[in-house]
Amino acid sequence: MKTNSFGSDVVAVGCGIAGLSAAVSALQAGSTVNILERAAEDDYGGNSRWTGAALRMNNDSEVSDDFEEFFARNASLNLDPNIIAEVSREYAGWPDYVKSHPFADPELISHFASQVPPTINWLKSFGLRFSQHSSYKFTQDTTRVYPDGGGLAIIERLAAEAKSLGARTFYRTTATEFLRDKSGRISGVVAVGPRGERCEFAAECTILASGGFQGNTEMLAQYLGPRARNIRPVARGGYYAKGEGIRMALAAGAAPAGEFGSYHAEPLDPRSRQPEPVVFVYPYGILLNMKGERFLDEAPGSVSAHSDYISRTIADQINGAAFAVFDAQVEDIPRWRTCIRSDIPPVEAEKLTELFAKLDISVEPAMATIEAYNAACPNAGAFKPFELDGLATVGLMIPKSNHARPITKAPFRAYPIISGICFTFGGLKVNTNAQVLDQDAKIIAGLYAAGETVGLYQRAYTGSTSVLRSAVFGRWAGLHAASVLRSAQTSAVPKDLEIVTGR
Repeated sequence: MKTNSFGSDVVAVGCGIAGLSAAVSALQAGSTVNILERAAEDDYGGNSRWTGAALRMNNDSEVSDDFEEFFARNASLNLDPNIIAEVSREYAGWPDYVKSHPFADPELISHFASQVPPTINWLKSFGLRFSQHSSYKFTQDTTRVYPDGGGLAIIERLAAEAKSLGARTFYRTTATEFLRDKSGRISGVVAVGPRGERCEFAAECTILASGGFQGNTEMLAQYLGPRARNIRPVARGGYYAKGEGIRMALAAGAAPAGEFGSYHAEPLDPRSRQPEPVVFVYPYGILLNMKGERFLDEAPGSVSAHSDYISRTIADQINGAAFAVFDAQVEDIPRWRTCIRSDIPPVEAEKLTELFAKLDISVEPAMATIEAYNAACPNAGAFKPFELDGLATVGLMIPKSNHARPITKAPFRAYPIISGICFTFGGLKVNTNAQVLDQDAKIIAGLYAAGETVGLYQRAYTGSTSVLRSAVFGRWAGLHAASVLRSAQTSAVPKDLEIVTGR
C-alpha cells in the first residue's frame, strides 16, 4: 500500500484545547504545523468539546489561593520522605529518580500555576471571555471562573486561528508509532488515515495531545482492574481517547507519571443520553447500593472536593451502581434541580417500600438502613444546603457529616448513579518545557506532551485544573518547540515566557 508523506516543523497529535494551543503557539512563533485528529471534522476536540471548562482561579488574572496547596496534599500516597527532602533543594540538584518520579513535583506545579495568567491572557487575545457564575455543585472548595461558551468556544476559536495561520488538520487520522532519524531522535509519527492508508508525518518536533485512555476498555482493565467494567466516559469525546499517544511514548522509554490506577470521576445517571448527565443531589439524601446499604459518608465536605472519591467508590459497588434516595424536603432547596443534568426524571413513589421495589433494591435491608439513618439524624441545628452546615448523624458506623435530615416526607425519589470517567490520571512525565522525560530523567529529543497525555494527578483530582493543564502545557510545548527550531530568534517568544533548556 502506498504511503502518503507530509512534512512540517511541528506535528500536533490531537485537536482539543491542548493540541490546538500547541499548534497556534507554534504557528505564531513562525513554525509550520500539521494537526492530527482521530475524530471526524464535525466531532473533533475530544473532551474539550463537551466540557464547561471550569478554571480554578479567583478571577481571570490569578489562580485560586489553594492551587498549589491542593496538588501538594495529593502529590502521592505514602510518598518517600527521602523524596520530600530532595525536592526542597534546587531542581538542578535533584537525583534523576526524583526528576522522573510519577508524583506531581513542586517544580512542575509551581511553573504550571505561574503560567496560568499569561495563558488566559493569551486566550483572551482571540476574543474569548471569562466570567464567574454559579455551579451545579452547590458547595465549593475554592473559586472558579468559566469561559463564555465552555470548552467548545475555546476549540472553535483556536481551530479558526490555526487554520488562518496555515495549519493543516487531518481528520479521522490516528497516530500509531514514531518516526526516528538516524540518531534515534523522534522525527514525527506514522498514522492511519481515513481510508486505512499509511501516512507519515515528518516533523522536527512532535507534540502528543491525544488525551488519556478512558475510551480504551483494554487499557482501563489493565490499569483500573475489575472496576473498569462498571464505568464509561462522561461524554462522547471520551470515547476518542484510546491511549495510543501514551503507549507510543512509554514504548519509547518515557517515564510514566500520575496514578495509572485511578481517574477523575463524576456521578452519572446511566439512563440519560445527554453529555455529562451528572447527579449531585446525593448530599441531601443518602446513597444506597443494591443491597440496600449505605457505603460512605454522602457529605464529608464540599461537593467539589469530594465528588471524585465518592464517584469512584460507586464503581466498586454491585453492578457499579448506587441510588441517590431523597424525599420531598428537597423542595426546601432553591433551584435544587440545577444540581442535576440528567434529562430523565427520578424514580418516584409515595412509599419507600414501593420506591425500593421499583429500583430492584433489597427492600427489607433498605428499610432498616433508612430507619437507622433517620434515628441518627440530629434534632437541632440549621439546614444550610449551600454551605457545610455540620448537621451530622450520631452513632452510625458510617456517618453523614453534613445535611443530615430524616427521609420521611412523600413523595420519595431516587436517581440511579454510576461512576462516569472524565479522564484517566496516568500519563507521561514532562518537564517545565512540556518535553517528555525518560525513566532516567533525560529529555526524549523532539517529543513533547500536553493535556490529558501528561500525568499530573494522584489520589484526588485538583478540581478545575484539567483545561488549564491543556492550555498551559499546550502553549508551552508549541512555543518551546518553535524556539528550538528558531534558536537564533528566541526574542520572538513572548516576554511573559522564559524558555528553560535542559530541564
